[in-house]
Amino acid sequence: MIEVFAIGGYSEVGKNMTAIKVDDEIIILDMGLYLPAVLKYEEGDPRELTTKDLIKIGAIPDDEVLHKYKNQVKAIVLGHCHLDHIGAAPFLARHYDCPVIGTRYTIEVLKKLLEEHEYKLEGRLKPINSGTHLEISENLKIEFINITHSTPQTVLIAIHTKYGIIFYANDFKLDNYPVIGAKPNYDRLKHLAEKENVLLLIMDSLYSNSEGKTPSEKVAKEMLKDVLLGTKSEGNLIIITTFSSHIARLKSIIEFGKNLNRKIVFLGRSLFNYVKAAEASGIVNFSKNVEIIGYRSLVKKKLREIEKQGRSNYLIVCTGNQGEPDAILTKIANKKDIQFELLPNDVIIFSCRTIPTEMTIKNRENLEKRLKQFHARIFKEVHVSGHAFHEDHREIINLLKPKHILPIHGDHEITKGLEILALELGYKLNKTVHLGEDGKIIEIN
Repeated sequence: MIEVFAIGGYSEVGKNMTAIKVDDEIIILDMGLYLPAVLKYEEGDPRELTTKDLIKIGAIPDDEVLHKYKNQVKAIVLGHCHLDHIGAAPFLARHYDCPVIGTRYTIEVLKKLLEEHEYKLEGRLKPINSGTHLEISENLKIEFINITHSTPQTVLIAIHTKYGIIFYANDFKLDNYPVIGAKPNYDRLKHLAEKENVLLLIMDSLYSNSEGKTPSEKVAKEMLKDVLLGTKSEGNLIIITTFSSHIARLKSIIEFGKNLNRKIVFLGRSLFNYVKAAEASGIVNFSKNVEIIGYRSLVKKKLREIEKQGRSNYLIVCTGNQGEPDAILTKIANKKDIQFELLPNDVIIFSCRTIPTEMTIKNRENLEKRLKQFHARIFKEVHVSGHAFHEDHREIINLLKPKHILPIHGDHEITKGLEILALELGYKLNKTVHLGEDGKIIEIN
């Protein structure tokens, strides 16, 4: 018997956590953070909250449903390094006596989070490579299959059971021309679909309502090239903000920054952590071309130095792409804690898309309003998504031919596109295509 515990990510964008119970054994997939709940908290420093308090404010998943099964949890498996997938692991994973498994980069990022929160999972972190099988027990085996996303070493997780394979595809895109890493391993997916019984596909549905196919990261690289090399910026500062974990995007920024003969500086703690984790994993070596500064006091010092040496000599990459109140770009715009003057015609590039939650949309609007008061030149959405669009979902379903489909990564309004597609392809609502919500348990026959 298979039961799917929809713990988080089924009623909101983020806080991803799913548990698969196969007979009397459980594998937990992801333990994610819900950042809007953290940003909304105004009663003190959220870093001082206990695990119980974080669950209460909705910042991390409520895993109470698993408490009585705690001894049956055999592994915690992480698909990639984004905080909405691993950000709750420092708080929740320590309550389970099992290994925490991910690719090397994902585990390196998790180590940084554990250090920040002063938690330890000694001897339990287990990095494995894409293309690797790992026996969890006599009856359960996991396999990491290479897929593309907006961060390196993202994998589809295949759980091999005696009833068939359960695929966890959260998050992914089908990028056949990635800037870093290999394209999706279609051959392995096709082989499994032909030779084995694919029982269930749990699928990222964040942009399932978006028609067409998600563009390749190479498209974003060309967009960046067009803005950076095709815009007159002599005499002015260039600031770019993007997702700190988007190592491929950062690689393109460095390439074009060198073409402009500018000194490149990365500012912000999350940038520091993600890049250093990528370097420790052997993915990149940005430090030979970039000054990477994470601590706030050193950031202030560097900005004073940039003012003195001439802002037109620099390209700054900093945190703040979602308008987060504590991020570098937001503090510069608000002149809060960081005194650095933006000047007319300074170039500000948002190489990102606003995450579709009420809080992030409001934060970005407020940040842009402040930046416009400086008469800066603003370029938005110099970006392609890391998430699959509607036709990518169709391709994966047609390739794997799963018996059952379970959308994840949003409420029913967000996942509606995948539901409609599944019905179009012959699946039956509540029989072979299932609608989850946080706290729901779904039986798969």
